[in-house]
Amino acid sequence: MKKILLVFVLILSVIFIGNTKIGAKMENDFTQVRAAHILVSTEQEAKDLKAKITSGEIKFEDAAAQYSQCPSGSRGGDLGYFGKGMMVKEFEIPAFNEPVGTVTDPIKTQFGWHLIYVIDKK
Repeated sequence: MKKILLVFVLILSVIFIGNTKIGAKMENDFTQVRAAHILVSTEQEAKDLKAKITSGEIKFEDAAAQYSQCPSGSRGGDLGYFGKGMMVKEFEIPAFNEPVGTVTDPIKTQFGWHLIYVIDKK
């Protein structure tokens, strides 16, 4: 009876672990993120731009080209792919944690205020 109970517990453990993040492929099981960003001087500018992007008044790429203080603005803010440790932590953390296709709330770094658009992860 103890052997049957032990086998049952082992089977349940395998099923449970296989259906959790421990056994499943992790959501953040990637090494690179492709993101675009808009860099502005103030939090209010970033909030206003996010509202315009969210409402559909302007596309992210167009807002980057028009308002970003970063040279990447001429490419729609596209930074290409980057790995962990390549950006300042305040930028890296939301870029790696936000789902693909989303625009972050304003992020403050030593360079100014950013909106980050997560394009892809691999």
